Amino acid sequence: MTMKAQLTRDNPPPKTLFDKVWHAHIIEEQTEEKPALIYIDLHLIHEVTSPQAFSALEERGLKVRRPDRTFATLDHSTPTLPADENGIRPYATEAAHHQVATLETNTKNHGIKLFGWDSQNRGVVHVIGPELGLTRPGMTIVCGDSHTSTHGAFGAIAFGIGTSEVGHVLASQCLLQSKPKTMRITIKGSLAPYVSAKDVALTVIKTLGFAGGTGFAIEYAGPVVEAMDMEARMTLCNLSIEAGARCGMVAPDETTINYLKARLDEKELISLIPIWHELRTEDEALFDRELVIDGTMIRPMMTWGTSPDQASPIAMPIPRPEGEKDQKSLTYMGFEGGQDTGELSVDVVFIGSCTNGRLSDLIAASEILKGKTINNKVRMLVVPGSAKVAQEAEALGLDQIFLNAGAQWRLPGCSMCIAMNGDIVAPGQICVSTSNRNFEGRQGPGARTILASPATAAACALTGFLTDPQSLMA
Repeated sequence: MTMKAQLTRDNPPPKTLFDKVWHAHIIEEQTEEKPALIYIDLHLIHEVTSPQAFSALEERGLKVRRPDRTFATLDHSTPTLPADENGIRPYATEAAHHQVATLETNTKNHGIKLFGWDSQNRGVVHVIGPELGLTRPGMTIVCGDSHTSTHGAFGAIAFGIGTSEVGHVLASQCLLQSKPKTMRITIKGSLAPYVSAKDVALTVIKTLGFAGGTGFAIEYAGPVVEAMDMEARMTLCNLSIEAGARCGMVAPDETTINYLKARLDEKELISLIPIWHELRTEDEALFDRELVIDGTMIRPMMTWGTSPDQASPIAMPIPRPEGEKDQKSLTYMGFEGGQDTGELSVDVVFIGSCTNGRLSDLIAASEILKGKTINNKVRMLVVPGSAKVAQEAEALGLDQIFLNAGAQWRLPGCSMCIAMNGDIVAPGQICVSTSNRNFEGRQGPGARTILASPATAAACALTGFLTDPQSLMA
């Protein structure tokens, strides 16, 4: 054995949080010829990306390897309006109805727990996973959905997978995966009033660029992140994919443990908590890239283009184009560089999605709207992220605040985030949305999407124009 090997064995290099979780799940190490084979602790599925995967299993005569580690929900294709007096639900298309029915059949045939229409736990997949205590520190978590990175808020490695990979995990509970590089983003200082995790995330994406995180696993750290509650951390990690990152993570701490204490058995927690305390980046551990952002400089943000990185403070004029991509986005949005955002009217406001459909998001919006009425030209939808969120919000009277203000209070679901369920923005309309993507046509053909926080969206609904909540509440 060489001296270098002896030193490495006796004094292994300090590990990052990502390294610790990754190496705990390796079945076969990565080589130059093939990716690593890793074990998956939790597999979440929904009605859109799972039908083909189940068909592939049936064609090969395979069963689901670990149905006890697989959980399903209905969210993407589900209407947010109630069934009629005959129990008929207003699906947007027959294809959407078929997707739901297919998942109901597949989960029944394979013994998988489904949070369906009759479940009090049904909701958007990345909302119910954490609130039911399925998401835990140190896990590997996958789902056929881009925003699986949400679950990294608990110190898990969580990422979205394609339809064929959904089939692989169903059949084997394993996945071939190349190890990404690591990046730490430290948010120092503190946040000003009405600046939220959504604003932090949009600032990060703007700083990195749309593909700036490609090939990286991001760990978020620093005083701003440490001060966030779990729902805010979920919002931050949720949007990691919009900078191209494989996943986003936050080290578990007392905030994480206190969140899970209300969701897990006390006896189980006794054995898990000591393990969770070890899940943090060690001193002197090296990252492939480090980035520091001053949280005191972050302001309520908005996107002005058709990519999440095309963002700026909502109180500032629309940025002038710096290239062909910017100009193309401005043309689609109908904006001009240097234009005063306060002159831009709003047609639709959407509050919900796996990014901002949790109770704290609804509270933030309700505080802006309480005792007020939205502009009469604005159509506003408020869609809780789960049945539990809806129940808790209604217990606090939030539904009445929204209804009294002139908004619509809907059933849980993905709703206007993806517009495949009947909740659509009309061509040419501007929608201020608390969701995660502002691509062309994301909320309907010709729809123009502006991403913002719940507080900012509510402020825009009140005035009918793009509005900084800080100025409104002042």
